[in-house]
Amino acid sequence: MLLRSFISLLIVTASLLLPSLSHAADWWQTEWKYRKQIAVDATPNNGNVSETVSRVPLLIRLHTGNFSFDGEGAEGKDLRFVTDDGKTVLNYQIESFDPLLGMATIWLDMPQIEGGTRHDISLYYGNDDAPQTSNGQTTFDANYTLVYHFNGAADAPPRDTTAYGNHAQTVAGTPVDSVIGRGLLLTGTPLMLPASPSLALAAGGAFTFSAWVRQDQPAGDQLLYARREAGNSLLIGVSQGTPFVEVNGQRSPQAQPLTPGAWQHLAVAADGQHVALYVQGRQTAVLAVALPALTTAAAIGGDVPAPAEPNLAAPETGATQPVAWLPFTGAIDEVRLSKIARPAALLLADATSQGSESRLVQYGADEQQSGFDFGGLAFLVKAVPFDAWIVLVILGWMMVHTWIVMIGKNKRTRQLQVGNEAFRTAFSNVGMHLESLADNHEAQAHLRDSSLWRLYEVGVHELRTRRQQGVDTARVTSETLETLRVCMDATRTREMQMLAARMGVLSNAIAGGPYIGLLGTVLGIMVVFLGTAMAGDVNINAIAPGMAAALLATAAGLFVAIPALFGYNRILSRNREISADMRVFVDEFIARLAEHGAAQPQS
Repeated sequence: MLLRSFISLLIVTASLLLPSLSHAADWWQTEWKYRKQIAVDATPNNGNVSETVSRVPLLIRLHTGNFSFDGEGAEGKDLRFVTDDGKTVLNYQIESFDPLLGMATIWLDMPQIEGGTRHDISLYYGNDDAPQTSNGQTTFDANYTLVYHFNGAADAPPRDTTAYGNHAQTVAGTPVDSVIGRGLLLTGTPLMLPASPSLALAAGGAFTFSAWVRQDQPAGDQLLYARREAGNSLLIGVSQGTPFVEVNGQRSPQAQPLTPGAWQHLAVAADGQHVALYVQGRQTAVLAVALPALTTAAAIGGDVPAPAEPNLAAPETGATQPVAWLPFTGAIDEVRLSKIARPAALLLADATSQGSESRLVQYGADEQQSGFDFGGLAFLVKAVPFDAWIVLVILGWMMVHTWIVMIGKNKRTRQLQVGNEAFRTAFSNVGMHLESLADNHEAQAHLRDSSLWRLYEVGVHELRTRRQQGVDTARVTSETLETLRVCMDATRTREMQMLAARMGVLSNAIAGGPYIGLLGTVLGIMVVFLGTAMAGDVNINAIAPGMAAALLATAAGLFVAIPALFGYNRILSRNREISADMRVFVDEFIARLAEHGAAQPQS
């Protein structure tokens, strides 16, 4: 019965774990084993992008909650993004890819996002022979003149992702975890940009600055971006916690203040007639002015160094004092400069898709190239973090061990019950000749699996030993009867010890299995939350798969404990029945011996 239950349980489990058939006729290339469905959802309930936007560098966050890094190399070189036509391969750049921590940050060149609609793309992976195609120069369009991800070495100047190569000229700040990946914590020293032709601004020209900023101390006039030349200036900063843009001394009106200690998207776009300020993708201030010509070096996080002008006279009494510009106090990430005025819809899409609570990008299930997908429970198994896998392996070993014990015990107790039943049938016919079965070799072979037979052998052996020593066994004294009972009880105790052997394995599985599974769940949830926080993606669609996968450890603990509980109770019940049979037989044997004595064996 227990074996049949075990087989039924395995069948049910297999039906849940086996992947279901999927239609893989639209597979892009067979060299890639797996693919993940990704949806760019601009509908009002998710991304809420109402206007159509072209050439969007879309942020793709991968972590253990939505992607399995098992088998992936350190560089993620086999990743390919294919549109829903199954043919068009999109350009992308990997900012970071860490399979050990289970996190990746990728910039995808999305050709177009139509407002209020959903676009499906497929992420293909699982090709060890695929070459690396990550390239920031093709991912960001040619109108981007500078893009800093701050993903390089801490002691090296930030490097420009674009083809213009506008790498920073100085080292400033220290690395810090940011809303996207890794940012730069500014410590008072500005980051100097090169005075390259690609960064030059023509008079009345177009320009866009955007960055993620976190202001830690909103006090004074702090500069985020500064550029000066021949009395002209373009300054972007924060005054008492409120962002501003200033062109040749003209400052933008009061804007929406920044939240201290929080990452927010800040952008400035100039179209030749107006300069607009954006916070979180929303326009908050406009300055009706054209940009002056600027060709000198710019600074990020502070003011540009003042030119050396010796023999300056002291300012006259009552003269207007210059503004005391302070370096920006806080952190910055994903700095971008463009030689065009980026549309408001693109800035909103950037702020929406890159924020920690973004719902623009939705991650679906994984599929295997062979035509099987990882839907349902099997997908959860694939998403289980490494820490939880250790616990699952332990639980798997416990499950195998408990089933081996249960099957072995079930088989043994069944043999004893059948053997005892046969012995009781044979013993009921011996009458006064209690020792007759001991000389029946056929009965010995047939009854060797009976615990009652072994008790009988002990009783007969003790009688014959006394007879050989000259004791009259035809009349058995009370002392002899007590001695026989003690000997048979000792054998019965050893039989019960053998029946109870390894029952502790089942007890441990019942008591410890759920707790071990809970430990795996806790570790898995910790890893998921850590990876999600470091990746900067905290929406429910990002953490739900990892949370469900971590809970699989608790389910596995219960899967170990529940069958062990049923098996333990069943085996314990049989042990009690066998113990009762042995106790009754000892009493019956002693009672018959006391009534009739031991008949002499016939010669």
